[in-house]
Amino acid sequence: MSEIIKTEAIVLSKMNYSDTSFIVSLFTKDYGRLSVIIKGGRSPKSKIGLVADPPNYLQVILYKKDTRELQILTSADLISYYSKIRDDFEKLKYSFAIIELVKNLTAEHEVNKRLFNGTVKILSLIESSNEAPIILLGRFFMFLLSEIGYEVSLNKCSVCGRTNLQGMNLGYNFEIGIFCNECRTQQIESFTFSPELFNYLFCLKYKKKISSFDISNAERSIIFFEEYLKFHVPDFKGIQSMHLLK
Repeated sequence: MSEIIKTEAIVLSKMNYSDTSFIVSLFTKDYGRLSVIIKGGRSPKSKIGLVADPPNYLQVILYKKDTRELQILTSADLISYYSKIRDDFEKLKYSFAIIELVKNLTAEHEVNKRLFNGTVKILSLIESSNEAPIILLGRFFMFLLSEIGYEVSLNKCSVCGRTNLQGMNLGYNFEIGIFCNECRTQQIESFTFSPELFNYLFCLKYKKKISSFDISNAERSIIFFEEYLKFHVPDFKGIQSMHLLK
């Protein structure tokens, strides 16, 4: 069965196909992640080929057939071009990291409107917010982990149940969770948290304002998230775009 569908979409990636076309990965609001072909998209006269660039936010019309691996993109109109992201290397780097995470950690055709709306929101914040893009990536990472079933636990020691963990040197085991400074000596640690890093992660998780920004904590938090994901998702190899866009 085939149908004409209209939905919102974020462009995740785009690659040349044959001499005339593009294959594009879209994260759509109503149909999840889809692979589509833009026939004739490489022509300078193709409006669709021009606007279907990552990380654009689009209104699209597709010719969809369930038995077909590639759907046909027949129309695309810009909702947001994110011009400030494109003019700022740091914003662009972390935006590409976000769409790479979405592409690699979502299943095709699996609808998740909350994740879609969260992705649109974080790109809009990178576009317009004064908060550092690396902090916004951290906020999105924490949100994404929760959405895909790997929520990071920070509220209490996994051994003794202690809840007041501020100001301590802490341990984290990717399978079990966090350890207070007393329990960590008897546990296998996957990662260590300084008091400053724990406070930073706590602010990310509970959407608190980060009043004192230290780039080293922000960078270490991304390393933690990547290692945590590698443990839970063996096929995940880290965020490749962050290394390419240096």
